[in-house]
Amino acid sequence: MEGTGQSLYRHAKKLIPGGTQLLSKRPEFLLPEQWPAYFSRIKGVEVWDLDGKKYIDMCQNGVGACVLGAGDPDVDAAVLGAIANGTMSTLNCPEEVELAELLIELHPWAQMARFARCGGEAMAIAARIVRAATRKEVIAFCGYHGWHDWYLSANLADDRTLDGHLLPGLHPLGVPRGLKGTTFPFRYNHLEELEAIVKLHGNNLAAIIMEPFRSKYPDPGFLESIRAIASKTGAVLVFDEVTSGFRVCPGGVHTTLGVEPDVTVFAKGLGNGYPMAAIIGREKVMTVAQDTFISSTNWTERIGPTAALAMIKKFRRENVHKHLIRIGTTVQQGWKDAATKSGISVHVDGLPPLAHFTVQTEQQPAAHTFFAQEMLKHGFLAGQVFYATYAHTDAHVQAYLDAVKEIFTDLGRCIADGSLLQKLEGPIMHTGFHRLT
Repeated sequence: MEGTGQSLYRHAKKLIPGGTQLLSKRPEFLLPEQWPAYFSRIKGVEVWDLDGKKYIDMCQNGVGACVLGAGDPDVDAAVLGAIANGTMSTLNCPEEVELAELLIELHPWAQMARFARCGGEAMAIAARIVRAATRKEVIAFCGYHGWHDWYLSANLADDRTLDGHLLPGLHPLGVPRGLKGTTFPFRYNHLEELEAIVKLHGNNLAAIIMEPFRSKYPDPGFLESIRAIASKTGAVLVFDEVTSGFRVCPGGVHTTLGVEPDVTVFAKGLGNGYPMAAIIGREKVMTVAQDTFISSTNWTERIGPTAALAMIKKFRRENVHKHLIRIGTTVQQGWKDAATKSGISVHVDGLPPLAHFTVQTEQQPAAHTFFAQEMLKHGFLAGQVFYATYAHTDAHVQAYLDAVKEIFTDLGRCIADGSLLQKLEGPIMHTGFHRLT
């Protein structure tokens, strides 16, 4: 029987191009035609769907936004106080000054900050600033950095250029052809690929933009060499910490890796579910934001900075990162142990608070679909990714891993006897960008 959420999603696809506002939240990426799709209310890691059924979120937890857990009482109390006093005025909110001071305190190499409300636009701001600061155009990048023209223009030369950085099949339709040849990708831990870009475009290299950590640790000397290349060429080194920030320490993961950038961008967990993003950097780079037009009304509202201040203060006070690391490590080890006992091969990777696994089989998409399908029956929102939050308890993790053991065992049996496809109760999950009809 179709749930209310799936019924609404079928209707939504007729009204909203792509069905959702965020690609990652498409049900097709987890469990087509079965995923609950919409929530009625949330608290901590508990999610109620439109039919009133409760699930435990052992998946993305707001796609990484709810680092403290949904509806954190301290953050919500601060936000409600801001609402009571008004959130938008002809005058500016003082919270943005306090937030700038706090972020710079956490990252002493930086002297200035600008704010936005989401990661993609914050990265677009960073790209504009570095090009303005250097008066150059070419950007070398590594990893995923949003949907904006500056990034997607990499696919103007070849539709497959970005395939290894997020999803295959991202078409640059609508991106001006004039941006062709302004962005060039290199793979993480492949320094030679950046060196090749520098050899061809070093004189016009505005920036090196990368995630300092995503799914694996840097090879010895990798980040240090990138820092040296940026300094030698006069390029601005930008660390995209939209996802990795506030996971393993208060602030950017780069502070644990020993390399200082020129600019860093935060979003997602910064507001614990309330829209907030920050671009911090060295004064010589950031001050040029006064010379190029970067401005938006809703960047001045009060809720975002208020939420960020409350989140950071609690994060520091409670040593939240230690909890995230412990919980994530437990889940990663649990995946490995369950795989060993069930006889299936699973590759586990990522920072502990940003963990993910991949089943090593020729029927990989079907295996991942089966996992999400069966975990849903056990009352868990679950896929290949697990983003730890402060609201996850040992009891949540134990119940989850107990279910994982059972389902991995069933999965191994289905793979062995060739019955996996017959066990699926709907279509196989999408693994790339698809146009929905």
